[in-house]
Amino acid sequence: MPLSNEAFRMESDGRRTIEAFIHYLGVERGLALNTLESYGRDLRQYVEYLQREKDTLEQVSSATIIAYLLSLRQEGKANSTIARRLAALKAFYQFMVREHRLVEDPTLNLESPKLEKRLPRVISVNEVEKIIHQPNLGQPAGLRDVAMMELLYATGVRVSELVSLNLDNVNLEEEYIRCLGKGAKERLIPVGGAAVLRAAEYLKFGRPRLIKDPREVSFFVNHHGRRLTRQGFWKIVKKYARRACIEKEITPHTIRHSFATHLLENGADLRAVQEMLGHADISTTQIYTHITQGRIKEVYGKAHPRA
Repeated sequence: MPLSNEAFRMESDGRRTIEAFIHYLGVERGLALNTLESYGRDLRQYVEYLQREKDTLEQVSSATIIAYLLSLRQEGKANSTIARRLAALKAFYQFMVREHRLVEDPTLNLESPKLEKRLPRVISVNEVEKIIHQPNLGQPAGLRDVAMMELLYATGVRVSELVSLNLDNVNLEEEYIRCLGKGAKERLIPVGGAAVLRAAEYLKFGRPRLIKDPREVSFFVNHHGRRLTRQGFWKIVKKYARRACIEKEITPHTIRHSFATHLLENGADLRAVQEMLGHADISTTQIYTHITQGRIKEVYGKAHPRA
């Protein structure tokens, strides 16, 4: 199929920009011919990807580049190939900023090690609800378990942060928790109504029957009355996932991933989600945008009569 006038213009502009970059690498940086050919080939394939996505070199975001790198992984490209493509993109966008063709470098915070991560495993809202409805609320441990899962899904905290909560870290009246994340960075996270309700029930009817020492400060305790461990909570989540007849591999981190994905699917601001998750680098949070974009395409494909 011949290119439209607009697509032809975009391709021509992209190729001219790449040629200018390759010339810069050869003349000013003195790179070998094989290296120049490799950079040129990788960047031309990148431009072809942008054309399919109806994007341009000047308009891409970090999320677009992450999606491109993930598409390479899905095609079965080796890690070394993906790392080389990223290196080419980093050098290229540094050149574009230096030449004042772009204000910001979209690859600035992207690192190769992140390429080793698979797409986060997530579950649907319905599956989350099925798991949360499994505990026996007539037992103190059941009250604790549902409060923990509601709080995890309401805040997206790491399991280590959840089990580290103390009584004075949870403010149910103001509906927020205070947790200490990586790098000893403290953050406040809002808590939704369902989680507040279950946490209050646990504090009133469950925790008093579990603790042995009234001086215990841990918010969530085990049957010995001491702080519940990460491993203990992992077992709890897996137990209720089995009861809910969910065959997928479910861990506390799955619920954290689902929290972020469901927020973004419903229009939450990426920066706000980054803050709640405690990500130092927004490119880590942007992985969830790839998941939501994929779901949007899937829904469109099923729903649109001419898709």
